[in-house]
Amino acid sequence: MSTTARVSIDAADWDQLAQSLDGELHTGDLMRRIYSTDASAYQEMPAGVAIPESEHDLSVLIRFAREHHIGLIPRTAGTSLAGQVVGSGIVVDVSRHFTKILEVNTDEGWVRVQPGVIRNELNQHLAPLGYWFAPETSTQNRAMVGGMVGNNSCGSNSVKFGSTRDHLLETRGFLSDGSEVTFTELTADQVAEKCSAGDSLETQIYQHARDRLSDPTVREEITREFPKSSIHRRNTGYAIDCLMDTNQPFNFCRLIAGSEGTLLLTTEIKLRILPLPPPHSGLLCAHFGSVADALHATLIAVQFDINACELIDDVILGCTQRSTEHRQNRFFIEGEPAAILVTEVRGGSDEEVRQSAEQIAAAMAAAGLGYHFPVLLGDDCERVWNLRKAGLGLLGNIPGDDKTVPVIEDTAVDVQDLPAYITEIGEVLDAEFGLRCVHYAHAGSGEIHLRPIINLKTEDGKRLFREVASTVARIVKRYRGSLSGEHGDGRLRGEFLQQMIGQANYELVREFKRVWDPAGVFNPNKIVNTPQMNESLRYRPGQNSGENIATIFDFSADQGILRAAEMCNGSGDCRKTQLAGGVMCPSYMATRNEQDTTRARANTLRQILTSSTKANPFDSEEIAEVMDLCLSCKGCKSECPSTVDVGKLKAEFLQHYYDANGVPLRSRMIAGFARAQRIISYAPFLFNLYARTPLIRRCINRMIGFHPQRSIPTSASTTFLRWFRKRSGRFEGLPANGRKVLLFADEFTNYNEPEVGIATVELLERLGYEVEIPEHIESGRSSLSKGLLRQSRQIARDNVNLLRGVVDRDTPLLGIEPSAILSFRDEYPELVGEEMKADAVQMSQHCLLFDEWFAREIEAGHIRRDAFGNDERRVIVHGHCHQKALSTMQATMQILQFPKNFHVTLIPSGCCGMAGSFGYEQEHYEVSMKIGELVLLPAVRRASSDTIIAAAGTSCRHQIADGTARRALHPAVILRDALR
Repeated sequence: MSTTARVSIDAADWDQLAQSLDGELHTGDLMRRIYSTDASAYQEMPAGVAIPESEHDLSVLIRFAREHHIGLIPRTAGTSLAGQVVGSGIVVDVSRHFTKILEVNTDEGWVRVQPGVIRNELNQHLAPLGYWFAPETSTQNRAMVGGMVGNNSCGSNSVKFGSTRDHLLETRGFLSDGSEVTFTELTADQVAEKCSAGDSLETQIYQHARDRLSDPTVREEITREFPKSSIHRRNTGYAIDCLMDTNQPFNFCRLIAGSEGTLLLTTEIKLRILPLPPPHSGLLCAHFGSVADALHATLIAVQFDINACELIDDVILGCTQRSTEHRQNRFFIEGEPAAILVTEVRGGSDEEVRQSAEQIAAAMAAAGLGYHFPVLLGDDCERVWNLRKAGLGLLGNIPGDDKTVPVIEDTAVDVQDLPAYITEIGEVLDAEFGLRCVHYAHAGSGEIHLRPIINLKTEDGKRLFREVASTVARIVKRYRGSLSGEHGDGRLRGEFLQQMIGQANYELVREFKRVWDPAGVFNPNKIVNTPQMNESLRYRPGQNSGENIATIFDFSADQGILRAAEMCNGSGDCRKTQLAGGVMCPSYMATRNEQDTTRARANTLRQILTSSTKANPFDSEEIAEVMDLCLSCKGCKSECPSTVDVGKLKAEFLQHYYDANGVPLRSRMIAGFARAQRIISYAPFLFNLYARTPLIRRCINRMIGFHPQRSIPTSASTTFLRWFRKRSGRFEGLPANGRKVLLFADEFTNYNEPEVGIATVELLERLGYEVEIPEHIESGRSSLSKGLLRQSRQIARDNVNLLRGVVDRDTPLLGIEPSAILSFRDEYPELVGEEMKADAVQMSQHCLLFDEWFAREIEAGHIRRDAFGNDERRVIVHGHCHQKALSTMQATMQILQFPKNFHVTLIPSGCCGMAGSFGYEQEHYEVSMKIGELVLLPAVRRASSDTIIAAAGTSCRHQIADGTARRALHPAVILRDALR
């Protein structure tokens, strides 16, 4: 069955299937759009999406697929790069429910898991037992074991630990006729028993493999045409070359690994686990003036006992400049290297590691290779690995239509052939096509990810895509390399399989597929019988380029809002869980629904904007639905390696959606928060009667659209600004240091928590600073959060007009509430318009979080430790999402650790779940609390009663109060209370 064939199934049949499943079945356009693509260049609408809960569901789906002649496409994290999980059949997403670690046996060194277990979370489970599962893909914080088996994944350390195939002991699952089977290691006698066990599909499979692979002619053809056996990274077709190896007991697991879900629907996986490696590791980050020099240095590195040897070229290093997170990971770079070779060594101590790394560096230098050889230890290593692992995603943050494309990014050759091979590839691509490649990844294993830059939105680009692939396939074959080292054939390289292994072997591979899957229901048209590799691409020549889409935000840096959405390449970083740390994406962490990922939101927006025929393409219920659970936390702006800012995209969408459908009353109320609070502040007792009386509050909450259980912040008896203006001046008798600061009296501090503003003033004045509150208006954060951008733009313009010329390097503007002051740095420059942008950008550089400014003053020596007392305190800190995304928590930790006996710990939490109005809203309350319960609220409950809880965000403090009945304090309040 072709993946491009249109499936025709009656609605009644779909309904019957849905009723037969314990899990979910989706046939609506939105879910089908979301699952129409992965991390590859391909896109095709599936007929449906199934999210099975049980093995019974898988059996039902197989029966349905056979009866209706439709394919089943197994999917875990959807980070495949060759289109493995793209097709017209039913996508079977096992990532939500098949997530159990079933059994660990440390005596025998194995673990048994379901396919939806995340690789890193498996190792977190194994580490206390002294073991680990070794293969480590760059996507390891969201990659799942089922996908790793399907692709025979490797990773940075494959030079030492090989691929997933080398660690796969046993698989259990369903064959294509629905029968259950277990594949494990068998002796020759056991194979003979399998071959004579009746007439089942399992018996036929064993008989076929025995008969074909015992034929000397077949074996000779495989040996001659398959990639060199010295290439450990080889995923070319099915691994029949490994299966016929008589030096090992027979095990069909070697065939299942790398079969991309085309042979078996797996339910359980048994893996070999190893004792933990030596505890200390270090990285030699050798700098080179050319990629060629780095590759020759690789041949030196692999002569030593190393764990990894990875290459990063200057294109990726350049991309890190656009990533907020990865700019901080460039600390080790000296000059402008054309390439950096990252070599990992491990040992029993840092000194042992350093000595080993310096030996390798000395050998490289003696060969005249490299100019700078830093050796990094400890936490610095993790920062470098984060930069390297983000390579794929970082390549997606190149603005415009010319993108690095995954056409030849997975070729592998014998490591000794690597320098010559890469040189030849570069010369041919330049001479024949005028293309330059990006180089990164696994130099030590003979595999460099090469990505030429091509515009696939044009007919020429689409043609070039295939011509480059054909050319590279010929060169790889000449070196007897593998066209796929770890990412699989899928539909990207399947077209060239016959060329890579010869006609006879290709027919043999097709024969294996027919015997295992006679009806062609398991992931059809992957590996074999694939369509032409430049069909069903994500982009179509002539589709809407987005130039006609007018926006309120300035998207010129991304060349328009459509291209901003297109920056998402599907790498799936947004699918990490709370166990991986970070902020992105809080709603996905709570729901584990693909619909709630940054990827789903960006892809849906992209697809609608390119296909809509409406005058207002934003008038879309599908976009509204997929954006609904976005908290605008801004985590994606820093943690997505492609810097896809979905918070910005959502705000822009909402304004245009409102233009077509009207603004909901609740959204108007929330956006008008400051104006309403100004009126309430003249008679706060009336508002507080509502806020403090549970019965009244629950009733009014329901009318507004807030959840009845959610408490409401009270209105202060006097505002912060009134308190400040009524003062006669500085507190009497306080010393002055001659330095002045400007304080931004945000609307939340001003009306609801003036005590935080008062504490900030008291702290600063007691430390000798002159505090001034310049004329300004509200921040506009409430209207920004609800997508009322025209209203927000006017607020931004008014504030810039009021504050330009007032805020500068010598008199910075300090913000107490992170979301308010960071609006000046994040949204204002892209909102005020071209005529005011320069002023907004200039001013934004001097708008600082209280924490940032305080840390700067400490470092400058303007604030001394002896100003604080010696009382011992324990503090746990939760960071505001916007601070973590747009700034750093380092300053907060620094200032809270400044008093002598303060012991401060950062809670490894993401978003608190409140996110402004999100957590108040009736339909979002449950998700809001789930997010809080992931890390933050349990951590607060575990803290002793005398532990101080620090949280700079007013929403965060409110969520902590509602979820734990504990009171959290702003860092300024904590420091004020710590003064002598």
